[in-house]
Amino acid sequence: MTGPSPIDEPRQASAVRLPLRTTVAELLGGSAVAVVVSMVLQFAAARLSISEPSYAPEALTMLSSTLVLAALFVLLAFGYRAARIGRWGKVIATWVALSAFSTLSLAIPLQSTRFYYGGSSTDNGFRMQLMTRMASTLSLSDMNYADTAPYYPSGWFWLGGRFANLLGWEGWAAYKLYALCWVAVTTVVAFTLWSVVLRRRLALLAAVVTALSGMLHGIVEPYAWPSAAWLVPVAVLAWTALRQADGAPRWTLLCIGGYVGFAAITYTLHFGFAVAMIMLMALITGVDQVRRGARVVPVLKGLFLRLLPIGLVSLVIALLVWLPYLISTKFLLDNPRSAAQHYLPEDGAFLPVPMTQASAFGALCLVGFVWLLLRFRHSRIAAAMFVLVLAIYGWFALSTLALLAKTTLLAFRLNVVLDLVLPLAGVLGLLELIGYLRRKVDPRYGVQITLVACALSLIGAVSISQQAINEKLLGYTEQAYTDYYPTGDNAKGQKDPQQRGSWFDDEIRAISSLTGRPADQNVLLSTDYKVMSFQPYWGFQQETPHYANPLADYDGRSAEVQRWAKAKSPDELLRILRNSEFKSPTVFVLDNPRSRYSQVEAPPEHEGDLALQLKGDAFPQNPNVRDYYVYFDRAVFDSPAFVQRDVGPYTIIALR
Repeated sequence: MTGPSPIDEPRQASAVRLPLRTTVAELLGGSAVAVVVSMVLQFAAARLSISEPSYAPEALTMLSSTLVLAALFVLLAFGYRAARIGRWGKVIATWVALSAFSTLSLAIPLQSTRFYYGGSSTDNGFRMQLMTRMASTLSLSDMNYADTAPYYPSGWFWLGGRFANLLGWEGWAAYKLYALCWVAVTTVVAFTLWSVVLRRRLALLAAVVTALSGMLHGIVEPYAWPSAAWLVPVAVLAWTALRQADGAPRWTLLCIGGYVGFAAITYTLHFGFAVAMIMLMALITGVDQVRRGARVVPVLKGLFLRLLPIGLVSLVIALLVWLPYLISTKFLLDNPRSAAQHYLPEDGAFLPVPMTQASAFGALCLVGFVWLLLRFRHSRIAAAMFVLVLAIYGWFALSTLALLAKTTLLAFRLNVVLDLVLPLAGVLGLLELIGYLRRKVDPRYGVQITLVACALSLIGAVSISQQAINEKLLGYTEQAYTDYYPTGDNAKGQKDPQQRGSWFDDEIRAISSLTGRPADQNVLLSTDYKVMSFQPYWGFQQETPHYANPLADYDGRSAEVQRWAKAKSPDELLRILRNSEFKSPTVFVLDNPRSRYSQVEAPPEHEGDLALQLKGDAFPQNPNVRDYYVYFDRAVFDSPAFVQRDVGPYTIIALR
């Protein structure tokens, strides 16, 4: 399949295989093609209108994705050099095929729902809240708190807001379409990045592996998947740039800095890890050069001059999103403690060993692990990947030590990177084995070896694809169909009044009617946090401390709510609200235990009161939040200053 050439054969004397002009053109052109292809296929998939439950979408998914995979593997085995459509024709055809595979595999299972994988449940509620916020404003804003500098990096979501505006859709409604477009873009950009350090056919194969790995582990967080998927080729490029004796082209350093900056404005963890990985590579390079006889000062100077452009470019990009927060915290000199890292699930407590899984994916990871051990001394590609794997396990060790400081480094979030680098290494190892066999056996059997390798690769790819659709994504797909839209029904047409989501439409209309104000001019204190995923309401309190902006003082706000709940009269409550150090809510959405639709059982001492659910940080326990209720006496809202309405399980109260 690959012939006798080693996988990291350089392009002439250069550290990279593509010039700057071609790289930029392919990054921009490939992204544009991926978006167009993905949107066309998504709209086509939506027209299938297959009623659920049904296995028809899965059948269509596997047929279409298998056909695209078969075409790609035939192209890999026989046709990439032989195709008579010119260099750009082959590149564009590759973009289209990769985009089609990434989109069809994921869009058809969601063909009759407006939600992305995971619906509006758990973390997706926060993602759609931020998407809805960005669609309602051109500025960078916190997803929840008014007049507060944003904390979570919102570069991906800000662009998503412009995407929603372009379509004329609400943010939550555009989330699925936007996320799937990014999945396609991620695969195509990965192909270009790999083309910088590998031959075209190998880069195409690496892009296919990237798409398959993403289906298994990455695409549930579509805003984090690009920086995870691109980290591996960027690691290879960084390793090459730092170790190149005569200096790497300066634009490659700027490209690495561009990636680090992109990670900073989209997913902070990947930014921090990328910086740590590059510094580790620089340290290894420096020690190796000194060990070989070089003087320390010139070595340090050379490494500094290569790291400087990476740092400057990434800093400029990062400031586009982080500057408001840095100013608000006096450039981190007055930075409140955040609970964002207070999370230790099971897969964060144990070291990841994907190479032990009894599956095609696990076998590929095992081959990759063995290949890295055997080849890291002789291959720059293997060496870069090996350092990346070491960095991931080192991050796990540091995250465990961070427990002593009552926090973590969220190491489990790097599993997606490990689950990409090992199968990529496995594929490269198998290709070296195939090349070795072709050199050793009679040339007459070369075609047979290629056919067998191609067939086995296709079977493995189809197996991984089916595992993703039928196992890994199954629960997320079900949530996409059963979670409720803001219209009060779901993709299956269900409208069960015992489900809180069935009252979304009534809640939204009641808030609009009672206040007479646009959604983004209301501040809600709500026991139903999901409603803020669908309308750009400001929230007095975020649902959990782990997604709360540290500048907003989550604990202080919770204490303030409990102080309000102790009010004995309307006048006292109004006085406390007016004198609050925080921007007071204009709307209260409280549980009404008297309603036959309510699931809240108030204790005897609060019988007849209205309830509000709050959460507290329970780290390091699992789950990492504790739920508790505060209760308001109904009488404190019995004033002309308030207007109220019962809606399903809620009582909605607006301040006039």
